[in-house]
Amino acid sequence: MNSPLVELRDVSKQFTKKLDVTAKIARRMGLSVSEETVHAVENVSLSVHSGSVLGLVGESGCGKSTLGRIVSGIYPPSQGTVSYGGRVVSDLQPSDKVDYTLAVQMIFQDPFSSLNPRQKVGQIIAEAPRIHGLWASSEIDTKLNEVMERVGLDPNFKHRYPHQFSGGQRQRIGIARALAVGPEFIVCDEAVASLDVSIQAQILNLFMDLREELDLTYLFISHDLSVVRHLSDHVAIMYLGRIVEHAP
Repeated sequence: MNSPLVELRDVSKQFTKKLDVTAKIARRMGLSVSEETVHAVENVSLSVHSGSVLGLVGESGCGKSTLGRIVSGIYPPSQGTVSYGGRVVSDLQPSDKVDYTLAVQMIFQDPFSSLNPRQKVGQIIAEAPRIHGLWASSEIDTKLNEVMERVGLDPNFKHRYPHQFSGGQRQRIGIARALAVGPEFIVCDEAVASLDVSIQAQILNLFMDLREELDLTYLFISHDLSVVRHLSDHVAIMYLGRIVEHAP
């Protein structure tokens, strides 16, 4: 079997919960009060092969979104390693890390809060490829139209603001923004959880179509096993920060 596109080995993530005002006062008065360490992810190892979909299922607060952010490079792991294409991400040179952050994109649960309300949709989608020189100035409009059409959005809507769209349309904008940089791997963090059931089905079908057309690989995070089953080749169950079960 080919080596995995993404591989996590013994990955853990801790966060320090800062003291609130009451706790700080109590400590000044001589009471034994210390900052709390929250163990969000504990010794997780998993792999995702190119072209496949791994569904990650777990209840709210189990650490699955934190794990998704570690994979996408938003959070560094406290312990363990994340490898992409056989290379450990933390060992990459700065230029290679930029390539990694472009190759691995994330689609968030709340499409509205993840979009800049002051930017027009065309600006949101084209910002990253423009900054990183992926789209020449002369082709931005053409590329923008292509990616909007690919996700089922009318290119004429590119001059509108996020608040002028429905929830399903906003999620399509988020998907278009991710696709604009030509990713290989997409982390979908509860990407359909906030949508109506009928719209969920449309977005799931879009993910499946994009997988076929662009040979994408997904980490699909959800609390709903029925949603994950619709899309995934393999499923991992997460509980209290740990992977407790794998299913083919």
